[in-house]
Amino acid sequence: MNKANSIADQAYWKIKKDILTCELEAGAQIVQAQLVERYQMGITPIREALKRIEQEGYLQSIPRYGYLITPITIADVQNIYELRLILEKPSIKLAVIRAPQNALEKIAEMANFTYEFGNRESYLNFLSMNSDFHVSIARASNNKKLADMIARILDEMTRIFNLGLDLRDSGEEMCREHILLSDALLRRDTVLAEQILHDQITRSQERVIEKLSERMSHAPIPGVSNA
Repeated sequence: MNKANSIADQAYWKIKKDILTCELEAGAQIVQAQLVERYQMGITPIREALKRIEQEGYLQSIPRYGYLITPITIADVQNIYELRLILEKPSIKLAVIRAPQNALEKIAEMANFTYEFGNRESYLNFLSMNSDFHVSIARASNNKKLADMIARILDEMTRIFNLGLDLRDSGEEMCREHILLSDALLRRDTVLAEQILHDQITRSQERVIEKLSERMSHAPIPGVSNA
């Protein structure tokens, strides 16, 4: 990797991190000159980073004006959580049927993790471990395409998850949910495991929608709507 690419990668990760943690708010307009000053980097790596992030769907190009950070809507939240349930519940059932016991034991070892409330760096670490946990369950189903789809959905939801984590300290509650889910898998109790997963996903959705509603009630901020 040459130096130019390395700097472009640094710009990409810094900007994307700030979008995912909502430091750069959904719906906000940004221009290259502002980011050059914010990150103390040249215009070329910033431009390359923005193009990559736009391709991932987090930015929308506005000719002659820069970029708009893709808004978050309540409808989007409802749709993507519905998709999680559609994909992850079957992965639970298949994992119970197909996974060797040692694979389920490894998943149980992964279940005990949490985050520090108010620490956005901690949020990203938590969400990375959360993704690893759920994707490991999906991979235990021995359906690679299903596991890959779940991994993509969880990655896409990082910014949405951050909103829910910032509502209140739910770290212990979520840790307990993961441990209960892994225990149900170890016992190969499909009904219980699916119910725990359903409740966990439903509570996560409720937290995110509550946070969006809270922000909308205080002020009509850009990028958050009922659409």
